[in-house]
Amino acid sequence: FTYFQQVGGLDCRPVSGEITYGLERIAMYLQEVESVYELAWTVGAEGVVTYGDVFHQNEVEQSTYNFEQADVDALTSWFETCEREGQRLIAAGLPLPAYEQTLKASHTFNLLDSRHALSVGERQRYILRVRGLARAVAQAYFAAREALGFPLLLNTAKAANG
Repeated sequence: FTYFQQVGGLDCRPVSGEITYGLERIAMYLQEVESVYELAWTVGAEGVVTYGDVFHQNEVEQSTYNFEQADVDALTSWFETCEREGQRLIAAGLPLPAYEQTLKASHTFNLLDSRHALSVGERQRYILRVRGLARAVAQAYFAAREALGFPLLLNTAKAANG
């Protein structure tokens, strides 16, 4: 379990919990297999099609890209673009598109990290930049929902009261 006392620098009321056990891991248990690639994905005319049949080549190619081929200069520029665009969208009152840019920035950071393109100090600065953007998005989203009167909370209260 993961417990969230804060999200984006905002206190969670109540503290939320998340089960952090992946779907593939649960499927492995249910199908009694040792490898995700052995999971039965479907049964076709030729028999069982496994997760490996469907996804293994993608894993090989994406890993090669991530660890060997990703263009560090392009990724560095892309990170800066995503960060700048996220900040612009927050300022424009669009926290949901800003969230998408935050996800892209985070993914781009992970690619740079997998290419060992960042020094220890740079890595920490990138983490702080993603964290700062995520915090700003969370605060902007909270403010937007608050301005709407937290409509989902109203629906929850209506449902609880019958």
